[in-house]
Amino acid sequence: MTTTKKMSERLIKKYPNRRLYDTQTSSYITLTDVKQLVLDNEEFAVLDAKTDDDLTRSILLQIILEEESNGTPMFSSATLSQIIRYYGHAMQGMMGSYLEKNIQAFIDIQNKLAENSKGFYEGKPFSPEMWTQFMNVQGPMMQGMMSNYIEQSKGLFIQMQEQMQNQTKNMFGTFPFAPPPDKPKK
Repeated sequence: MTTTKKMSERLIKKYPNRRLYDTQTSSYITLTDVKQLVLDNEEFAVLDAKTDDDLTRSILLQIILEEESNGTPMFSSATLSQIIRYYGHAMQGMMGSYLEKNIQAFIDIQNKLAENSKGFYEGKPFSPEMWTQFMNVQGPMMQGMMSNYIEQSKGLFIQMQEQMQNQTKNMFGTFPFAPPPDKPKK
């Protein structure tokens, strides 16, 4: 992390008593306050007050846990189970990158829709309430767009896996390994 970025980040210290201290406002804050910083696109870092260990990811995961526990969860149990299965798997790094790129693509779509719709709401960006209204009207169309996007993304991921398998076969093909058994026909 660069010094310039560190200086522009809001510093939050976490004390052993689990309290979070915002050094910018010189006050204790809650996870709800940290969530609001995220929603406001504020740059911040959460550091352990004793060790200076970076706890930002841990705090963000706590916020996600609270959000998933309250109201309508974003992830199904099956999805969470699948994510857990990728930890320690050879594809862990690729899966993280894949998810990041897909979330960024989703954000890009959302930003483009917001940009294209500025004229509809007196040039103001979409608020969460406006997104709700928009999605109620445009929901089926958006679901179709996202389904197509997901299918394309799935195809790219499968293609990437096949390329990796072929590269691995080519790389290790010169070694005197026994060929894998033929797959049984269905």
